[in-house]
Amino acid sequence: MDNPGHLTNIVVMGMGEPLANYDNLIQALNIILDGKSGLKFAKRRVTVSSAGVVPRLADLGRDITVNLAISLNATDNRTRDDLMPINRKYPIETLMEACRQYKLQPHRRITFEYILIKGINDSHADARRLAALLRPVRAKINLIPFNEHRGSDFRCPAEPVIREFQQILVDRNYTVIIRRSKGQDISAACGQLAAERDLRAVRSSDA
Repeated sequence: MDNPGHLTNIVVMGMGEPLANYDNLIQALNIILDGKSGLKFAKRRVTVSSAGVVPRLADLGRDITVNLAISLNATDNRTRDDLMPINRKYPIETLMEACRQYKLQPHRRITFEYILIKGINDSHADARRLAALLRPVRAKINLIPFNEHRGSDFRCPAEPVIREFQQILVDRNYTVIIRRSKGQDISAACGQLAAERDLRAVRSSDA
């Protein structure tokens, strides 16, 4: 495929955990990266996003060279347990140690995804803990304001709160990007399609 059109980056993520389907993941990535008969994508243009399947992180760093993103979303185990049940098996301390040991190419960093949820993980103290937590890792941070949708009690923080959270991290020398999702007006932003589908299923069953 000499011209992939307007597609410039690939992120392997979504409703499933990529590292839970490891062999097929590596096979697909090799096709994507293959410069002869594959899709001919540059390694820096391909990212695997994981919730933190710790035993597979070392395998990924050994077996292939792509970008790694980790969905973190909390700075303490109690909160992350509630938001991401995988944390009960691989708590933050274990995940951070695996990230510290992850095989990175020179000048590359792990991206940590952090969904900001009002009153849950958006305080100044959370920001300071996040900065300290990531200090041993070559890291950059994507802040993702929560995409509100029907059926969820979670809310997005106010814009000043988001900016203050970002500034605390920037002041501690992190690269921090606020990621804005598209499609919120039609319930097509991250996480909303499944929520909308599930709500329709509930209504149908109640009819």
